[in-house]
Amino acid sequence: QLQLVESGGGWVQPGGSLRLSCATSGSTQEDYATGWFRQAPGKEREAVACISRSGRSTNYADSVKGRFTISRDNAKNTVYLQMNSLRPDATAVYYCAAEKFVGCPRRISIATYDYWGQGSPVTVSS
Repeated sequence: QLQLVESGGGWVQPGGSLRLSCATSGSTQEDYATGWFRQAPGKEREAVACISRSGRSTNYADSVKGRFTISRDNAKNTVYLQMNSLRPDATAVYYCAAEKFVGCPRRISIATYDYWGQGSPVTVSS
């Protein structure tokens, strides 16, 4: 059973940066594509980015393209989300999730992800 634990969230001023980490255990991380998702207060959970098992393929939501970067280090069983030029609308709980069968398509579907972390809150405000 794959387990995921997020870390790195917190408070940051608009324009600042944060790096989230997603540490996995319980199974071989490189068997899974991994995604980052977020849920703002009062809103539905939405996809942010995904990365394929090898790390060679990535996709992003239009709202974060050019500002967020997803990466993975399979030797460390960790997936990262580097978030730059943060805006207040990025305030949300950020979740990492993993799935084994679909990979990282251009249109990221929450429904395909089977394993989820507990979430890491991010607040962007002045």
